Amino acid sequence: MTFKQLEALHWIVELGGFAAAAKKLNTTQSAISKRISELELTFTTQLFDRTQRSAQLTEAGHQMAALAATLLEQRDLAVDKFARLDVIRRRVRIGLTELTAMTWLPRLVRKNQQKFPGVVIEPDVDLTESLREKVLAGDLDIAIVPDAVEHSRLLSTRLSKAKFRWMCRPELMPKSQVISLRNLAEMTWLVQGERSGTGQIYEKWFKSHRIDPVRVIRSDSLVAVMGMTISGLGVSYLPERCLSPLVNRGLLQILNVRPSLPDIQYVALSRVGGQTAMIEAITALAVECCDFSPMFEEPHN
Repeated sequence: MTFKQLEALHWIVELGGFAAAAKKLNTTQSAISKRISELELTFTTQLFDRTQRSAQLTEAGHQMAALAATLLEQRDLAVDKFARLDVIRRRVRIGLTELTAMTWLPRLVRKNQQKFPGVVIEPDVDLTESLREKVLAGDLDIAIVPDAVEHSRLLSTRLSKAKFRWMCRPELMPKSQVISLRNLAEMTWLVQGERSGTGQIYEKWFKSHRIDPVRVIRSDSLVAVMGMTISGLGVSYLPERCLSPLVNRGLLQILNVRPSLPDIQYVALSRVGGQTAMIEAITALAVECCDFSPMFEEPHN
């Protein structure tokens, strides 16, 4: 019996199938099947009912899965207690939204390289809803997202807040004019899509103020929204510090809208039961590095 065989059994049960377990363990489905067959041969007992279309545990399979979970937990506890984090060699899969990728990701990567040279960060840039689903499926170790999702199987660590302001092309509106949110709703709004955490938070906020814009153009891409705003197609809520260079160059103008938008709280999500000392250490680095400064700013030591 090996830990690889136990991991295969554990993740088949945890994720609901051989294919999902193979993806989680970065191997092939045939390799997972081979590990299960070897485990069954070792104990001369059948762990899965192969007459069913999906992976269904036998009674012996349930008992072995419980034992596998216990043994793997004990192994991870031993690694956490006795292994030095600075010599661990592994990959950490981190989900990010565009805003993090464009701002403080370089700092996170630099800090990680300094503290944990054997740990490789593998980023996955996607929308908040998709990243949440990937964490739950075991495809990601951590997701850095706006605090817009709740789930009983997720742990949440608060990071920093991002300040958003209404912006437009300078020629579109007078700079000093104070604008009510209701009057702003008469213009074309360029907003993020429904699977965006920021979009979800602001949609709820607009509804709480009974604001219904006349015309809305949605995009799942923050960069696309930025491009449309710079093109003069309408007004949009955009991250203030991130885009300050474009404001200084006269490509964008910050609007004085009342009431002002609430800040967006960012969090690090991880799966309940998926925490290790390494994941906790990377999350702590995220807390330290999270800062929505101008795009692609040179990381500091």
